[in-house]
Amino acid sequence: MMGYFISRNYKSLFNAAGKAKTDCESILAQMGFKNLGFKQSSIPNSAIGTIKNFLGITYALLRLPYKSTLCTQYPLNKFRGYVLFMAKLKKCKIITIVHDVRFLKGRTGNADKELKKIITSNAIIVHNDAMKNWFLEQGVKIPIIVLGIFDYILKDGLPDQNDNNQGEKPHEIVYAGGFGEGKNSYIYDLDTLNEKNFKMNLYGIGFDYQKLKISKEESVLSYEGAFPSDVVAYHIKGSFGLVWDGISTEECSGQYGQYLKYNNPHKTSLYILCGLPVIVWDQAAISSFIKENNIGFTISNLDQLSDILDNLSVEEYKEMKSNVNNVRTKIISGGYLNDAVNQALKIT
Repeated sequence: MMGYFISRNYKSLFNAAGKAKTDCESILAQMGFKNLGFKQSSIPNSAIGTIKNFLGITYALLRLPYKSTLCTQYPLNKFRGYVLFMAKLKKCKIITIVHDVRFLKGRTGNADKELKKIITSNAIIVHNDAMKNWFLEQGVKIPIIVLGIFDYILKDGLPDQNDNNQGEKPHEIVYAGGFGEGKNSYIYDLDTLNEKNFKMNLYGIGFDYQKLKISKEESVLSYEGAFPSDVVAYHIKGSFGLVWDGISTEECSGQYGQYLKYNNPHKTSLYILCGLPVIVWDQAAISSFIKENNIGFTISNLDQLSDILDNLSVEEYKEMKSNVNNVRTKIISGGYLNDAVNQALKIT
């Protein structure tokens, strides 16, 4: 059975949000889904991008065959209502891949309004069990499929710069993300922890050495620069990746921190792709995936970091690393979305 999707313009391929959606398009195309819209583009200008999206979506909806299957991604900013209206008119089945729930992110106070936009579908694909349970608690009746973890497509194959890392101490921990406007300000507090037998390699936009609590020479933080999302994987060096958001080292607090209870951060996939086991907040939804696959460990407070790393044996590290290898071959080949979409096709 032929399935369809509609490609569009993505403002920035520098950030993870655009990368996750363009990767989904690539995987759908590999699976035999056909793009009915214009070719994917990345025009940074909002006004031109919006016009191009409207024309591309209109062109696609005119070509959408009657009673076919359309795979959509949410959020789709301004045009989701339009796409759903036309697809329903043509009696199509709709599968929706959910990237973000704005209500859970604290961006909107109206869960019902957002739910309607998402669940006007025959099946939805969500990040993890925690997100699935939230939808079930809202009384959602349509099939909900769990993705597990986001795939991450790279053209030049698996990065190998960390392959020979045998877990030598002190461990180098990687954090990839944005540092602007108070986001992830906990990073600057890592220097104030009692024990810090590790180094931190930071990647992303907005890091400010002026905010260090101690001198640059004494700091555990080392800023390594910012790279576009399709090449950053080849630059990241370290022995672990850290998934921790918010303003505090004691827990993942604030809107970004609390969203980790439902969200699969894209950086988790990036770390695994780089061959790195993952350290994650124990209340994060992705922590169960990390534990089930034995590809890292969970902590409740960053104060515990040095202790855990000191007590980690070389054998334990090597075992995690070998498990990471199994997962990353599936991530780079689009295996997780492939499984989820096939499951959705069976039950719709």
